[in-house]
Amino acid sequence: MKIINLVGNVTEKNILLIQGPMGNFFNTLDHKFMNLGANTFRIGLNAGDEFFADANHYTPFKGRVDEWNSFISHFYQKHSIDMIFSLGDCRFYQSEAIKVAKKNNIEVFIFEEGYIRPNFITLEKNGVNANSSLPRERIFYDTLEYDNPKNCNNKNIKCIKNTYKYMALQAVYYYILGNIFFFKYPHYQHHRKFFMLTEFLYGVKNYLRKLKYKLQERNEELLYRTTLSKKYYFIALQTYEDFQISSHSDYSSVEEFIEEVLISFSKYAKEETFLVIKHHPMDRGKKNYKKFIESKAKILNISKRVKVIYDLHLPTLLKNSIATVTINSTVGISSLYHKIPTFCTGRSFYDIKGLTTSSEGISLDDFWIYYKEVDSELFYKFQCYLIKKTQVNSSFYI
Repeated sequence: MKIINLVGNVTEKNILLIQGPMGNFFNTLDHKFMNLGANTFRIGLNAGDEFFADANHYTPFKGRVDEWNSFISHFYQKHSIDMIFSLGDCRFYQSEAIKVAKKNNIEVFIFEEGYIRPNFITLEKNGVNANSSLPRERIFYDTLEYDNPKNCNNKNIKCIKNTYKYMALQAVYYYILGNIFFFKYPHYQHHRKFFMLTEFLYGVKNYLRKLKYKLQERNEELLYRTTLSKKYYFIALQTYEDFQISSHSDYSSVEEFIEEVLISFSKYAKEETFLVIKHHPMDRGKKNYKKFIESKAKILNISKRVKVIYDLHLPTLLKNSIATVTINSTVGISSLYHKIPTFCTGRSFYDIKGLTTSSEGISLDDFWIYYKEVDSELFYKFQCYLIKKTQVNSSFYI
C-alpha cells in the first residue's frame, strides 16, 4: 500500500508537513509530493527538525506555545493550505494545528506507528488510535466481502527488516542538534524529556539491560510453551509516556493500571492460574516495574502467581496464554490475531463486539472467568479493512 493510495491526488495541492518523525521520513515525503505536482511546506519546532528538512520548504516556529495557534492559523491562510500531515494527533503543537485545520476545512492526515506490526506504518485521515474514524460497529465488518480475508496480511506484503539501528542513529543526530542549538528555538516544549545527556544514558541502560535480560531469560520461553501453557493471563505494558494512556484512558500512570489488574486478578481469577506481566521494550532503559509489581503482589498474597518478564518472544507468549489484558496497545490486535480473548481497559478503535470481551459489557473482574472467544472470521475481515484503509507497507526509518 502506497501513501498516495490513501491520500488521493495531490497535484497542485498546497501541502504542509508539521514536524514529523525524527529523521528523513518527512523530507522524503516532501519531495515525493513535490514530484507529483504539489506545493509543499514544512514547519519545524527545533534544530533537529530543521536539519532533516529541505531548507527551501522549511519554516521555523520559534515562538511561545501561546503564540502557536495564531501562527498556524496565519500560515494556513497565507499559503492556502489544502492538506496537513503530522505524526500523531495528541502532542500539543500537532493537536492544536489539527483543530485549526478542521475548522478551516483543511484535510488532515495523521501518521502513527503501525497498527499491524511489523511491516507497516499507519496513515489515517482525521485521527489515529481512539481518535480514529474507523467504524466501531460489528455489522459493518460482517457485511464486508473479501475473497480470502485470512490472507490479507500476507498478500504482496514486503517484509521490513529491523530498522532499530537506523532509528537510533537518526535519533542521536536529532537530539544532539536539538540540544546544541536550543537557543535557536528557545521556547520549544517537547512532548517528552528533550535532554541529550538523559537520552544518552537511557540508551546505555537500554543496551545493558537488553544484554542482562537476554541472559536472565534465556531458558524461560520453554516454560511458557510447556508447563505454563494455557495457565496464565498475559498483560502487555505500554510506555510510561504513551499518549494512549494520558489521552485515551482514565489512568494517570502505568502503575495505576498494574495495581487495578493485580487487585482484580487476586480476587476473581482461579487460584491455579498465573499472571504474566511483560515490560514494553521501548521502556527498557527508562522504567522497571518489577519491584512495584512484586510489592503489590506480596500485599495481595499472590506473589507465587505473578511473573514479571522483559524480552521474551511476544507471539509465543500470546499464543500460549489464556487471555490478554491491555489498556489499548496494538498488542491487543496481535492477541486477537492469535485468537486469544482480549480485554481493553482504555479506549480503542478495535474494541468491537465479536472481537474483544471488554466490548461485550463484561467487567475486568468478570473477565478472568467469563472471557469471550474471538470471532476469527470477523477479525480477518477487520484486519483486511484496517490494512486497506490505514496501513502503509513501510517504515519511518529506512
